[in-house]
Amino acid sequence: MYSSFQCGRFRLPLDPRQSRPLVMGILNVTPDSFSDGGKFNALESALGRAEQMIADGVDIIDIGGESTRPGAELLTVEEELRRLMPVVFALRDCGKPLSIDTWKTDVMREVLAAGADMINDINGFLAPGAVSVIKDSDAALCIMHMQNQPGTMQHSPHYEDVVGEVTAFLQRRVAELEGAGIARERMCIDPGFGFGKTMEHNLELLRHVGDIQRTLDLPLLAGLSRKTTLGAITGRPVDQRMAASVAAALAAVARGARIVRVHDVAQTVDALNIWHAVGQPGQVGAEA
Repeated sequence: MYSSFQCGRFRLPLDPRQSRPLVMGILNVTPDSFSDGGKFNALESALGRAEQMIADGVDIIDIGGESTRPGAELLTVEEELRRLMPVVFALRDCGKPLSIDTWKTDVMREVLAAGADMINDINGFLAPGAVSVIKDSDAALCIMHMQNQPGTMQHSPHYEDVVGEVTAFLQRRVAELEGAGIARERMCIDPGFGFGKTMEHNLELLRHVGDIQRTLDLPLLAGLSRKTTLGAITGRPVDQRMAASVAAALAAVARGARIVRVHDVAQTVDALNIWHAVGQPGQVGAEA
């Protein structure tokens, strides 16, 4: 496992003995995202949200212009760029890496030229031209697994072995990206919680976060914040899942995840700071 993550202009620490896991804060500039749609789609409110996340200790800001909730309608490239580009231009010198949540090759090309540091692709860089666009940059890549597409991914998802199948997909994608000349220190992996998975699939993947990460030998990003699985377990609506989201983040990092993608930045940072200060058996600072 690498001790740092090359994220465009930034090199972020990954060594669990030296620093807490990284927190990626979600900034949706969409009117229809499942959790916070419409709240931050105006430029002024989006920038205010980003400033608050920075004050709260965020490590990476993940900007999304297109909702990928189950059943979401796909945007045109032009509309996605209309939403994204003003925010990218306004935040590119904010002192934090900017990740762009997109699967469209043309969007990747434009945001990278504008100064984005990372591409977070729910489609695993499978779109035609995606690999060639990203390989010629210095941006980081988040390689995610998704069964089917956002419009159909929750229509009876099925696996014979969810952990094995997700791991195998990620292995194939990493091998192709590495074969294209992309350094592994620029990559992280995401098993895609909620993207073509039932609650049982999500929990099984969460239990095996450490196994997946060890097999790939890459940092694993866990994105469970406010998702339907947490609502199914707790019985709470999406706007009352903060405690469950923090608990899920802690469950993921306790199993080895090095990056968590969250809505509730301040609460997650506080929880991870405590978790790191207490330490784990054998870590620096842990009690014998």
